Formats: sequence, structure tokens, C-alpha cells
Amino acid sequence: MSEVGIIGFGNMGSAIAERIKSKYTVYVFDKDKNKTANLTGIKIADNILDLVRQVESVILAIKPQDVDDILNGIKGCAGDKLIISIAAGISTGYIEKQLDKARVIRAMPNMGAKIGESVTCICAGRLASGEDLPWAQELLGCLGKTREIKEAMMNASTAISGSGPGYIFEYFDSEKISGDVITQNIKESIIKRLAQSAESLGFNKDEAMFLAVNTSNTSINLIKKTGLPPAELRRQVCSKGGTTEAALEVIRRGGSWIDAAKAAVARAKELSKEG
Repeated sequence: MSEVGIIGFGNMGSAIAERIKSKYTVYVFDKDKNKTANLTGIKIADNILDLVRQVESVILAIKPQDVDDILNGIKGCAGDKLIISIAAGISTGYIEKQLDKARVIRAMPNMGAKIGESVTCICAGRLASGEDLPWAQELLGCLGKTREIKEAMMNASTAISGSGPGYIFEYFDSEKISGDVITQNIKESIIKRLAQSAESLGFNKDEAMFLAVNTSNTSINLIKKTGLPPAELRRQVCSKGGTTEAALEVIRRGGSWIDAAKAAVARAKELSKEG
């Protein structure tokens, strides 16, 4: 499957496209044409049906609130495509049902995709073939590290590896910590806090430490490699009405990262659509 379509060209959709375009033929569509203007090495589809017809797999890089409109729009021509959804809270079963038994992979990358250091949790839907998950792992491996988990833990992964960078950027911004003064003690402290948060959501120690270490390293490297201040990176990871925003509201009221992670899971459940 060498042709990949991406519906949605926001922060995550654009990051994915840039990371995979050297290996795959990439088509993109976003209703905001300004977002897809003047791209190089990426093909721009006129509409979502045009995109789906040209590719073998489709990445839904969209907000949960937009899922129904998009699924309704591609319903007639998505039957033989592999659908990879990164929309928070949307189950594989829901997409399978809406698209009449489609093959679905659910994934949750994080903004480390911008620098090839994403932490991406991934799971396969009931109707995915034996080849679909390995292929999706190879594709998403262009973004960084992948980790297969149970779908029941995907909302929790959204709260840790997906929204976790937001907690870290919020902490660095509030404490005026810049990239050139992040000590080993600071790094170990945020890893510990994030690992404890992951365990509080049901991850075992190995999974929690994998997510905490890699999400922390990625967040620190985003500051160092992009040169952007933590406040700007926080803005980029924080979608309006999303899981990170819900978590940061808790932190700003004096809550712990554990409280914040639980708030992120609760928001993911509010956004969720189950099959």
C-alpha cells in the first residue's frame, strides 16, 4: 500500500504527511484550503471522495467532533480501504459500523511526530487483516516509536502520551524552564510524575515507564530542536474542547498530573463513539 491519504491537515495531519512523504505517495485534503496551499512532495485532493478513490489507506487526522461528517462523506467508496483513525475516543467498532465493516486501525500519535519522535499507541479493529497492523506500525514508525496496546487502554494512552506533552510544557512555562536549563533532576521528576499518572489509569509498570520516558524525552527534544518556547508548544498540542485542554484546566486549579490525566480520560470518554 504505497498510496496514503490524509483527511485533515492540522498540526498532526501535516506532521504525519511531512514524515511519510519520502516513502509513500501522499494525498491530503482539508476543508481549509489555506492549510494545503504551496505544499511540496504532497498531492492535494479536491475533496474527500477524490482522495479516497486515489489511495489504498486513509488516515483520519480529524477532531472527534468531525468524525460523523467525514464518515458519512466517504461511506460509499471506503469499503476496500484500510482506515487509520487518530481521532480521540472513536472506537474501531464505531468506524467499522459506519463504513459497513471496514478494516480499521486506531492510533494515538503525539506531537513528537514533528521531529520523528512520536510515541504512538496502536491497536487493530476486529475486521483488520493479519497484515494490516504490521503495515500500519511500519507507516507510523516513520513518526517515531509505536506500541501496541489493548483498545480498552486507548483513552488512557491519549491522556498520557497524547496529552502528556501539554502537562510538561505547562510545567516548564509556569516555572520559566527553558531548553538550555533542563537538568537530569528535572527530567527524572517529570518522568516519575507521568509514570505515576499512567499507572493510576491502569497501565502496568512497564507500559507506564515506556510511555513516561519516551513522552518526556520527546517533549524536551521538541523544545530543544524547534527552539519554540513551552507556551507555544503547549498551544499547538491543546485543541479547543479536547483532552489536553481538560487536563490543563485541572492543573491550573492546583490539581496533580494524576488528576489531570483522569480528567483527560473523562473528556475522551465524553467525545467517544463506541461500536
